[in-house]
Amino acid sequence: MQQQVTGKEIKLPWLLVAGLLNNMGQSFIWPLTTIYIHDALHESLTVVGLVLLFNSTANIIGAYLGGWLFDRVDAYKLTLIATVYEFIATAFLIFWHGWPAFPIGLVFMGFGSGLLITLINSLGTTIKSRDGRYVFNMIYFMQNLGVVFGTMMVGFVYEHGVQYLFIITAAMYVAYFFIAMTQFNVDSVRAHAAHAKQTKSKIKLPKPNLIIIWTFFATLIVIWIMYEQWTSNMAVYMTDQGIPLTKYSLLWTINAGLILVFQMGVNFLGDRIRNPYYQIIPGIAAVAISFVILLFVKQYIGFVLAIAVLTLGEATAFPAIPAIVNQLTPLDVKGKYQGAVNASAAAGRAIGPLLGGVLIDATSYKFLFGFAAVAIALTWIMVIVIRRLMYHKTTQY
Repeated sequence: MQQQVTGKEIKLPWLLVAGLLNNMGQSFIWPLTTIYIHDALHESLTVVGLVLLFNSTANIIGAYLGGWLFDRVDAYKLTLIATVYEFIATAFLIFWHGWPAFPIGLVFMGFGSGLLITLINSLGTTIKSRDGRYVFNMIYFMQNLGVVFGTMMVGFVYEHGVQYLFIITAAMYVAYFFIAMTQFNVDSVRAHAAHAKQTKSKIKLPKPNLIIIWTFFATLIVIWIMYEQWTSNMAVYMTDQGIPLTKYSLLWTINAGLILVFQMGVNFLGDRIRNPYYQIIPGIAAVAISFVILLFVKQYIGFVLAIAVLTLGEATAFPAIPAIVNQLTPLDVKGKYQGAVNASAAAGRAIGPLLGGVLIDATSYKFLFGFAAVAIALTWIMVIVIRRLMYHKTTQY
């Protein structure tokens, strides 16, 4: 039976709850991956790295495919199908989480997660009653709130059995499906589907738009490659400095809390600072500065300062990039380019741990930190130059 169309556009709070549920579900899985494969399944760290690489690759494919499909099929039905797919992938792991079932299920989940994250961003482009920057800031805010809740609960639930993590995650996708079924079948989403069916010609973006968009894709890849050093190699570096692992874990609690605080500040300033580039450029600079700080710190308070500066950059730059990409792309290809945004970030996350490990083995941690600071500073300069040359030549949609 055809689901009744419920309104002119998706109500932002429902889209935000969907993003919260998806990230909570994913945050139940990724923190335990290394520990579970290494300690419970008795596989080497090399094998763990390969599993994470395959998971990230599947996420990249899912992200790009989700955007490509968003521009070609009914996004409402696509969201329902993607949610059912992710539920099945998660339910599989409830019953089969040994070796090699666990890594296989993890790869399938990575694909579905890429689909859903891109669909949330793409559906955000259909909301016209709010400023685009506010929409993407709030999506990013709620996704990080999901990470906070998920990572806070994962240790407690894991103590009772790994299967309970998958049961709770599967239940979240049931709730996600119910929200999508009742709230996402709206006029704006249907209009996008109808427009996609009618459009036969290939859309060609203005060259200035393409240059800026591809600049941001490159920027995301570089920043995420370096950001991943915090989630992978930094734990070893800090413990080598005599800092216990519990204090390293505390950094991520600080990170999550500060993201929420900084995002509220960004939303407050959003109405006063109309140009989103003034949000991105200082944000990229802050990420670079965080690695400069790491070159000099030896005490724990220095690491707290570095992650606070990193978080400031993350909270300001990351959500503004999909907002600008949304401004620079017409209706017909919004999904494609939102998918490419998520795929670029996923590519950086896939490359980061491996590249960092190679640089550390060949040189040192200090060299890695300096290399990261320089690489991000170069992207910062690139964004400033490209923005100055191309911004006034762009076409806004």
